[in-house]
Amino acid sequence: MAVSEDLLWDAADKSTRTAPRLLRTAVAAGCLGLVLWAVSDAMWAIRAVAACVLVGFAYLVWDRRRLVEVRIVAGEAGGPARLRLRHAGGRTTDHDPQRVARVLVVHDNVVDSAKLRLRLRKGPLFFGRPGRAPELAAWRETCPRAAVGSRGALWGMPGIPD
Repeated sequence: MAVSEDLLWDAADKSTRTAPRLLRTAVAAGCLGLVLWAVSDAMWAIRAVAACVLVGFAYLVWDRRRLVEVRIVAGEAGGPARLRLRHAGGRTTDHDPQRVARVLVVHDNVVDSAKLRLRLRKGPLFFGRPGRAPELAAWRETCPRAAVGSRGALWGMPGIPD
């Protein structure tokens, strides 16, 4: 297992983007509310705005938990190496590489990017923000007990119909 500070996953965008997302949510909720209020009862408009705001906040909370960086760091007091996961919200957690059950890299069909899905044994599933596709050999070396693989995205490539 590699002990140096190797970078296993690096997202293209590491910012939290909180203010622009909240502004877009407020504008979308306001426009939806105005359209529904003009077409039907005001109660429907209030419910639609509330639902839009709740969905926006739920996405914001989910996005803050996504991974932006995964590194291999040396363990404490000469112990075994650890995986350091850095989340979009700024939180970092260290995990034993032996606890990694599955590493899946999903390649985008349209642009040259990939997304990471990392599952721990008896633990949560972590999603990574889009970034450059990593070398799977480094993941296999670091997490020998994990099922490491990659696949294409389930969505087809857009194009001109025949």
